[in-house]
Amino acid sequence: MKVIQILPELNTGGVERGTLEVGKYLVDQGHESIVISNGGRLVAQLETEGSRHISLPVHKKRISSLKQVKVLRRLFEEERPDVIHLRSRLPAWLAYLAWRKMDPLTRPRLITTVHGMYSVNAYSKIMTRGEQVICVSNSVKDYVLKNYPDVPEGKLTVIHRGVDPAMFPYGFQPSANWLEKWRQQYPQLDSKFVITLPGRITRWKGPLDFIQVVAELKKQGIPIHGLLVGEPHPKKLEFLKEVKAEIQGAGLEQDITLVGHRSDLREVMAVSDVVISCSTDPEAFGRVTLEALSLGKLVAGYNHGGVHEQLSRIFPEGRVLVGDTDAMTTLLKSWHTSSPSPSQDGTFWLSKMLEITIKVYTSLTTQR
Repeated sequence: MKVIQILPELNTGGVERGTLEVGKYLVDQGHESIVISNGGRLVAQLETEGSRHISLPVHKKRISSLKQVKVLRRLFEEERPDVIHLRSRLPAWLAYLAWRKMDPLTRPRLITTVHGMYSVNAYSKIMTRGEQVICVSNSVKDYVLKNYPDVPEGKLTVIHRGVDPAMFPYGFQPSANWLEKWRQQYPQLDSKFVITLPGRITRWKGPLDFIQVVAELKKQGIPIHGLLVGEPHPKKLEFLKEVKAEIQGAGLEQDITLVGHRSDLREVMAVSDVVISCSTDPEAFGRVTLEALSLGKLVAGYNHGGVHEQLSRIFPEGRVLVGDTDAMTTLLKSWHTSSPSPSQDGTFWLSKMLEITIKVYTSLTTQR
């Protein structure tokens, strides 16, 4: 097969990671993988792993982006892929408008993945227009059925995102060299109970709840230190200022560290005592919490969305009622003295995700 995946950019995030994983698997299985995006820091890895990248400005929500419809149609006709896989709303619209004018008897098969609980409107509905629609969790499938009742349930396939246990092995420890550099960079973490909130610095990821929890644990005498690992979107820098003001207002400048974007999140989570998910809106899946669980780390998370599905299966002790910072505080305080261990569970392994994804591709292409 020849498969084209299309998404806005290749910088960081679960959609981007999944795109690379599918691309590498396709190449390893002898297929041809092409990714269309506006580029980004992950392009080098994508190409090293055997995929071809085509750079097009499919990332900006503006009228001029419609010029890419003709460009994409010409590209599809030249490349003659078997499958086009749409992974984000704006490029999905551009690719769909290009695809629908092609000959139905010979055009590629169209697959979409609903990666999130998008705002419910005509713009978002494009992600249900695939001939097959992949949902990244049962929560996402329920969201689609509830908000788009005209979408047949039969064309929805739940494929949970997956983690590679070889990349995130249970009990993983960073190298001595990494640990030495980390301690030099962040000496304030020495002998502290370290809790980490990974993810983009945005309101719905819950950093303000996280700050409340750190403040309360400190008040109760726990030698706590919080890490916020991630960076804000360039257009959301005002919220970063709000987060810093909240930290300062709570007197936590010495107790919470913003470390920015890290390409070594695995190592950062491995040296943390607890990884937190306190997203106020449900995560469509929550890949980072799954990676932390795979490492054997304690995970405390708000009990909704994809994180609920993971914790219910692997570590039910970590579930916390959404928004209940008091319950989160109580749970973490108990773990400071005595902590359980997450189970080792293969439900959400990457190999399973990739195998099912390729089956969806092949089942569509063989129906022609």
